[in-house]
Amino acid sequence: MLKEGIFLGKRYEILERIGSGGMADVYKGKDHKLNRHVAVKVLKSDYRSDEVFIQKFLSEAQAAAGLMHPNVVNVYDVGQDRGLYYMVMELVEGITLKDYIEKKGQLSVNETISISIQMATGIQAAHNQHIIHRDIKPQNIIISKDGKVKVTDFGIARATTATHTISTNVMGSVHYTSPEHAKGGVVDEKSDIYSAGITMYEMVTGHVPFDGDSTVTVAIKHLQEEVPSPVKEVPDIPYSLECIILKCTQKNAANRYQNCQELIQDLKRSMVDPDGDFVNNPEYVPGGDETVMMSEEDQRRIQNYSHQQEYYEEEDEYDDDYDDDYGDDDYEDYDEYDRRGGRGDGNGSSVGTILKVLMILTAVIIALVVIFMAARAGGLFKAIDIKNPIQEEQETEQVSVPDLVGKTEEEAKKALSEVGLGYGVGGREESEEFERGEIISHSPSKDEKVDVNTEVKVVVSTGKTAQKKEVPNVAGQDEAAAKKAITDSGFVPEVEYKSDDNVENGKVISSSPNAGAQVVEGTRIIIYVSKGTDKVSVPSLIGRSKEDAAAILSSAQLAGSLFGEQYSDQYEEGQIIDQNPAAGTKVAKGTTVAYIVSKGKDPKDEEPEEPKEPEEPEQPSVNPGGNQTTQPGQSNQPGPPVAVPDVQSRSVERAMSMLAQAGLSGSVVGYESSTTLSEGYVLYQTVTGEAAEGSTVGLVVSSGAP
Repeated sequence: MLKEGIFLGKRYEILERIGSGGMADVYKGKDHKLNRHVAVKVLKSDYRSDEVFIQKFLSEAQAAAGLMHPNVVNVYDVGQDRGLYYMVMELVEGITLKDYIEKKGQLSVNETISISIQMATGIQAAHNQHIIHRDIKPQNIIISKDGKVKVTDFGIARATTATHTISTNVMGSVHYTSPEHAKGGVVDEKSDIYSAGITMYEMVTGHVPFDGDSTVTVAIKHLQEEVPSPVKEVPDIPYSLECIILKCTQKNAANRYQNCQELIQDLKRSMVDPDGDFVNNPEYVPGGDETVMMSEEDQRRIQNYSHQQEYYEEEDEYDDDYDDDYGDDDYEDYDEYDRRGGRGDGNGSSVGTILKVLMILTAVIIALVVIFMAARAGGLFKAIDIKNPIQEEQETEQVSVPDLVGKTEEEAKKALSEVGLGYGVGGREESEEFERGEIISHSPSKDEKVDVNTEVKVVVSTGKTAQKKEVPNVAGQDEAAAKKAITDSGFVPEVEYKSDDNVENGKVISSSPNAGAQVVEGTRIIIYVSKGTDKVSVPSLIGRSKEDAAAILSSAQLAGSLFGEQYSDQYEEGQIIDQNPAAGTKVAKGTTVAYIVSKGKDPKDEEPEEPKEPEEPEQPSVNPGGNQTTQPGQSNQPGPPVAVPDVQSRSVERAMSMLAQAGLSGSVVGYESSTTLSEGYVLYQTVTGEAAEGSTVGLVVSSGAP
């Protein structure tokens, strides 16, 4: 915990700690350069030794710093000071959406839609900058004192998911994670939309759709179980909002909203047409296999809905007794009621006039009552039945219910309005006879006499029973042929291009959903078309200088790395005598090619020696073809035995040096991937114990993680 008064970056003064999470502590600070208060998020000590996490944290925070939007907690700066990694953000005095839901239990429809629109707007602003949040949840949504909704924690969210570091906040995050995120798949904009849908579900119901004893249990539910319709718990939820939530939370990302802009448009339309059937969600059949009829509570919803907007505007939702994540314990009331009484001219003239008028009216009313009572006592009104003919006509007027069967919802509303009747949706059902949006039946039925202003409940068709078809196998086909096959099967094709080493350019790699899957007719099918291989051929570096090798590798979009030096009778000092991967190997662009450089002839070879039996001339111990004329641990000129040093887990350069000091030579005889040793370090050696002086020890070197 940082002490009050210290400075970070010679600019940000720490005033007080205002929050703490799984990865960082949050402090209220003051930016002395711009003279404003800020929130300073400082990484906890557990993460300061994780270099991979720190790099991700810094890079993502820098990316988020370029994102400035009213619905985003803006990041101003990121830096390091005395071993502390920190991020400077906008100071927002408010309450998290999670706390707000816990305080209210369930949010009203208008609150849910208003908060969701602002939340989606902030997410869309990030997506426009190619930033994926990856951790959308109520804990990362802040409602400020003035009701502004802001999305926070862009940098840390992505840094966390990009490393193996797991913090305590994962338990909260898994309740909102998308299926593709849960199974480690590709995470994109539609994953944030799924999490936003789960957040909307929690707003209207008060809880998440999936829960369990462990993160694994919850993750499996996201993968295998459909999100239950919120109407089962909240019967008066508008039909359009129900459809919006279920479209956001589709298992197949292709069936969700493709971007937040589409989601925002439907949310805005839901505010003016709550029971409209405008959400395009072919996978969703309202209420499952059964018809959802309105209860008495549903009927009251129709009557009261017109008053909800007025209530929403008047209700002070974000002011009283809210937790302040950034310092304040309680909110002050912003709309203080004016209790100062009358607003006259100050001399009492207005009050006097009003009193005179009231006294006159009171006298007149009393006189009329006295006259009426006297007349009634004299029998004047006995023969007269006093009634209000207009009221009687209103109470007794009845009209015939028009025939609504087969009409669209708009046509039905118009027909009922013309005869003074109300419109309400009593349920939605599949129908083989009526098209989507047409009226199947209604109650009261046609020609039935009912009072004016009676509400007629209609059952609306959701269209024919969803027919599922098999996705055709288009792998290996041309793009045009594949699109035609998908279209002919009743689906909507969408093409995405990606590199593939095994599929020819322009040919289809696969589809999503996969070939053979049974999906609803009209579903969007993504066709992945190959852009061809993204690999290049490794050039030959043998005999080249390091400078020439660097230029050759650069032109081939590859990188180079010196793995060591060896004596060589065949190559002059400074020339490359070995490389890995070998020339002609196909590798991905950016791959590092390791090479060994000649140190020239071995000085020992120039000393006079005793006559020996003729032997084969010594060749380089490792060459591109992998041929080895001198076996590790053997020497053309064996000397006295020497102890072989243990060079395992050493860098190649250090291993070569240790062997040379022992009177031995080293030779890289192979490379293997390793999850324990970094690239360029010795995994194991072929000779241990003792060996003849001058012998060659073979080294197998790590090529890095698989």
